[in-house]
Amino acid sequence: MQITFLGTSSGVPTRSRNVSSVALRLPQRAEVWLFDCGEGTQHQLLRSDLKISQITRIFITHMHGDHIFGLMGLLASCGLAGNTQGIDLYGPPGLEAYLHHCRKYSQTHFSYPIQVYTVAPGLVLQDTDFTVSCDRLDHRVTTFGYRIAEKDRTGHFDVQRAKKLGIPSGPIYGRLKRGELVELPDGRTINGSDLCGPNIVGRKFAYCTDTIFCEAAVNLAQNVDVLVHESTFSHHDADLAYERLHSTSTMAAQVALMASAQSLFLTHFSPRYAPGNAIHLEDLLSEARAIFPNAELAYDHLSYEITRRG
Repeated sequence: MQITFLGTSSGVPTRSRNVSSVALRLPQRAEVWLFDCGEGTQHQLLRSDLKISQITRIFITHMHGDHIFGLMGLLASCGLAGNTQGIDLYGPPGLEAYLHHCRKYSQTHFSYPIQVYTVAPGLVLQDTDFTVSCDRLDHRVTTFGYRIAEKDRTGHFDVQRAKKLGIPSGPIYGRLKRGELVELPDGRTINGSDLCGPNIVGRKFAYCTDTIFCEAAVNLAQNVDVLVHESTFSHHDADLAYERLHSTSTMAAQVALMASAQSLFLTHFSPRYAPGNAIHLEDLLSEARAIFPNAELAYDHLSYEITRRG
């Protein structure tokens, strides 16, 4: 699992930062999942190592323009990029109607299937490898944060021990590797779990933007390996954060601390902290690290490999 930041500015793009989008690359499945799709996201993808043709799912947090204005253009390009498998879209009420009207008035026709799912707090999807859940954040419009959890896997299978027990190789090994209870041809019953090491704990990732500090974000981020949380404002501008229902650097750090997250990436920065201004982004990082030391500033095209704990 690898995350790549495609846009880390809030509201409007700057010369060095595009508006919101984060990609989650799943190389074991040759898939890319997107979280938000601000204007210019497809250009950011073209400047990255990610393949547009591998995008299979897009998760939208809310319907503000800096999170969705790039969606229609990207979807129109995906068919030309060779994506014929289809794309599933997940987001708040209004997403399907927005796409419908964009297609209608631009007379755009997709050459591949698109399915739109309106999310609600709780489980969003579950497959053989992952679960995705969401919860309502605290913003001016209906907004959801997302949690992606890789399922635990059976530990290392001890082939040598299986051979010493006289277990014949073949399909039986596959069942034992999955921890199943298997009856051998000689009548013995072997518990596959006894031949496997400790379970490999799945990796976890949470994406929370836009929101002021809220318990829902803490719940979504419980014990995650990586939390991506908005940090629109400095602690010195907390009044603006409360007025606009955005987070400060210290609020994001509080969420990470209370959730026992492994690491925190701050993103969605106000352009007011550009070089030359009284407060810089490095000041926001210092504010966050005073509460949660393992915090980092995200920047466009930063890629980070999410590793398993321990």
